[in-house]
Amino acid sequence: MARRKGTLGLVGFLALGLLACGGPKRPPAVTGPPPPPPEDTSSGAGSLNPANPVDWGPDIEPVGGDGDLSSTYLGDEYGEGGPLADIYFEYDRSTLSAEAQSTLEHHAQWLLRYSSAKVIIEGHCDERGTVEYNLALGDQRGRATMEYLLSLGLPRERMTVVSMGKERPVDPGHSDAAWSKNRRAHFQVSR
Repeated sequence: MARRKGTLGLVGFLALGLLACGGPKRPPAVTGPPPPPPEDTSSGAGSLNPANPVDWGPDIEPVGGDGDLSSTYLGDEYGEGGPLADIYFEYDRSTLSAEAQSTLEHHAQWLLRYSSAKVIIEGHCDERGTVEYNLALGDQRGRATMEYLLSLGLPRERMTVVSMGKERPVDPGHSDAAWSKNRRAHFQVSR
């Protein structure tokens, strides 16, 4: 009988421990409508010419070579200051501005020229809003960016989308100027 009480006590203690820990934690489900399709512009989207690539300009840093990255050191990733400039979003939006679309058209030409390059598209948000909300919005921004690059002929298997939410601000300030820098899609390029 004493052995039975000891076993029941141990089972009760373990059950209480599991209840206190709450069991395994799962990330919150992200729900909501998919990002809107990119707006149609008259800038010739979908008609990029990789034979006449853009390898210079304020949004692209040339890496040299003739479409092969093997002679160019990329490291594991470019990270901040890489060859592809960030694009920016309005507050609480994941739609691409005309300026962002133009930048992405240059990026697509560069990525089509360097066919061994792969890109991670990071969706970022400013500090306002909950963690869950900003993770969902960062994902929408990354997916809108990827969808536009897909429409320009870049293969899906060369792109990955990751939402950073508000966790990695480029400017830690608490002002409109800082927030506008943090609402972005950032590109990490690797081979």
